[in-house]
Amino acid sequence: VKKVKASKAGHSIPVLYKFSYTTEVLLDKPSGSKEGSAGYRISSDVHANLVWRDPGNKDDQLIQLAVSNVRIEPVSDRPEKKNVLHGATTESILGKNNLDALTKPFFLHLKSGKTKAIYSYWAEPATIKNLKRGLASLLQLQLNTGKVIENDVSGRCTVEYKAVKGQVTRTKILETCQTAEPGFTTHSKVLGVSRESSSVTVFTLDDGFIRSAVAEESHSVAVNTRSSTAAKVVSRQTLTLLGKESGPAEAAGKDVSAVVKSIDAKLAAVGIAAEKVKSECKGCPSLFEHWQAEQKQLEPTSLSKATAPRSFLALIQSIRKASKDEILKVLKSASKTSLPQVVDAVTSSQTPASLDAMLQFLNFTDAKGLVLQERFLYACGFASHPSERVLQALLDIYKGKIGSTDIKESVVIIMGALVHKLCLKGECDLPTVVQVKKMILEGPDSTKVESEVQMYLLALKNSLLPEAIPIFTKYAESEVGAYSTIALTALQRYDVGLMTSEVKRTVNRVYHQNLRIYEKNVRAAAADVILSSNPSYMEVKNLLLSIGHLPHEMNKYMLSKIQDIIRFNTPASKVMQQAMKDMISHNYDRFAKVGSSSAFSGFMAQSADMTSTYSLDILYSGSGILRRSNMNIYGASKGSVAIEAQGLESLIAATPDEGEEDLESFAGMSALLFDVQLRPVTFFKGYSDLMSKMFSMTGEPMNVVKGLILLSDHSEVIQLQSGLRASVEFQGGLAIDISGGMEISLWYRESKTSVNNRGALVVSGNVTVDMDFLKAGLEVSFETESSLDFITTVQFSEYPFLVCMQMDKTTFPVSERLTKYESLSSGKSVVSRKGRKFLIPGSEFPLHQENSNMCKRVFDSSW
Repeated sequence: VKKVKASKAGHSIPVLYKFSYTTEVLLDKPSGSKEGSAGYRISSDVHANLVWRDPGNKDDQLIQLAVSNVRIEPVSDRPEKKNVLHGATTESILGKNNLDALTKPFFLHLKSGKTKAIYSYWAEPATIKNLKRGLASLLQLQLNTGKVIENDVSGRCTVEYKAVKGQVTRTKILETCQTAEPGFTTHSKVLGVSRESSSVTVFTLDDGFIRSAVAEESHSVAVNTRSSTAAKVVSRQTLTLLGKESGPAEAAGKDVSAVVKSIDAKLAAVGIAAEKVKSECKGCPSLFEHWQAEQKQLEPTSLSKATAPRSFLALIQSIRKASKDEILKVLKSASKTSLPQVVDAVTSSQTPASLDAMLQFLNFTDAKGLVLQERFLYACGFASHPSERVLQALLDIYKGKIGSTDIKESVVIIMGALVHKLCLKGECDLPTVVQVKKMILEGPDSTKVESEVQMYLLALKNSLLPEAIPIFTKYAESEVGAYSTIALTALQRYDVGLMTSEVKRTVNRVYHQNLRIYEKNVRAAAADVILSSNPSYMEVKNLLLSIGHLPHEMNKYMLSKIQDIIRFNTPASKVMQQAMKDMISHNYDRFAKVGSSSAFSGFMAQSADMTSTYSLDILYSGSGILRRSNMNIYGASKGSVAIEAQGLESLIAATPDEGEEDLESFAGMSALLFDVQLRPVTFFKGYSDLMSKMFSMTGEPMNVVKGLILLSDHSEVIQLQSGLRASVEFQGGLAIDISGGMEISLWYRESKTSVNNRGALVVSGNVTVDMDFLKAGLEVSFETESSLDFITTVQFSEYPFLVCMQMDKTTFPVSERLTKYESLSSGKSVVSRKGRKFLIPGSEFPLHQENSNMCKRVFDSSW
């Protein structure tokens, strides 16, 4: 009744309405670009006439729509060389079959302005049927203001209408749309992507008839950490009434289906929702061929260059389309040096075929396969959208025979990380998740083996299950220092709202040693929990009062921590300043303690999209040997590298601090990367191991984590109202190499610890609109390479001993690229590329003035 009814009530002259119709799609950066958008415009004439209406209900109508005079052109003006359509006819672009199908009339059944059915031919190509559905979707209309639920080509959506004198505006509330399109995204505010979308259609009416309908739909997708790495797809439809003339007579009949049958028995109700279009890649290389082209970039020597993550992301796209046998062929043919990187790529692909290939390829009963097994497990832990099946696979591995105890620990620790990620997706109640939760929650109390208790505690630390808080609270007071440290660092990762009074009481008991003597690094970890959990005035005052009664270096560490909190304006700053107004807790005697331990925070990077901060905490034993070094980086996610050492006093004939007299000699390193706690690495354990390592120390750092990580992963198909489909793929890949080491020279009475971070990051986004016969796409990318070194030199020949800390960032290159492409099924294509490169200068990160003075002395004495 609102659209193309034959005439006003009371008249029965059949009318044929003549419209012009264009649909276009534009792909570009959100801000646009000088050379214009990629994309195309399809223009045609559309003839519409009323075929039938229900005698008892004038709003129940069957309308015939016939498309003719089809033209295809670029969406923006461009020279011949840049015009992929130059010299082509509509038939040569579409192909005769597609053109015949598009120009074959189809029928739209409308009831009260809503689409009830579309009648066309099943044999028609899906792309053509979708274009017809797009035209039919445009013709849905309500004349009154209000919200309704409508089904159209893009799914089932809530639509809001606003009617104002001769004009109706239809706004589709896109977040309500239910669609059958599969997709996934990284569940992270910072590492993921965000999308902004809108869809508005404006109808101009003349006494209830459509004079024009103009629809514009836009979708912008941007990487959260770098909003300039973004793409925008715009779809427009325009229908304009050109004129009318007398048309064919209406058909008689009781119902629609009988009328349709009488027109053509082959016509069928094909449904309004879009059909999936399978796009075949003509002339694309096989996975094996692709791997042969990329393998050089995945050798270990290339891992700090941007070419490594770029090849890694490209390989993942190929693996996702490959079968298990194709993947196994690549795994079996890779060189020994490139194989760990292939394992990263295959595992990160996260398809059923890639998981099956990895499980068949790896033999967990063989201890010699440790490197590949650990790379597989870490890639599972870093997975962007893990499935229950991955968790089940790890559970099966754990229940089977495992050759290496290190791998057994990693399996359990990574299962904890997967539980956390599945719970984030709302899948906490899946059977396998429930089973693993039960296993790790009961784990710490089910064994007396120290390494196993640690394994379960680390798995719980990764899981961030609220049910684990009472377990951590209990183990915080353990006699075993390692248990306490894991429990306390785990409590620090929870939301402050979960820190109950019972948890706070326990942590305060540990810090103040109410029940027993604790090691310094355990007390330091307890202080971190207190200060990061909205401390009360009394908690802060008691911390201040403890300074002066602590072991030498701990006094200095706590002073440094307090000064850092006030300077860096953390949430605890206000209450700290309040407590320091009291002269008993804040006086010269307390605040003039000497020592070398320190705590410092600073900014690594600040931009409109993200602020990244670092903190550096170093605690020494009274004899000058490192006890704990903790480097944290906060930004895209939490990352930290901690080096711990204990029981080394006998080396320099020094006296251990209180509570640390019986500690076994030990040094190790623990890394938390992208919120995933990895299995700690031991440098040495026990006096004999220490002595043999000391005499064989090469000064070479020990690798902690090395590999390729899929940081962000977003894939979706946006079904546009025009019937076209936009495929969106955004991925971020990181090549990383973190190593750490500890050297002790008894001759020079000097120790040196180092943490070296090397990395290369590539983020790329691709938006494609593929119609089989015509394809347009846009690719945006961002790349960078950097390194960050943290070195601590300690000279313990005198007290207070000399400590120099250096944190250096090298100059690093950044490049951004924008590529637009259009191609025809014939193989003809046009590509335009634009890019820019620049350098970000390196720097030595500022630490406190005291450190600068000390470095000067250390390096002067070295000469």
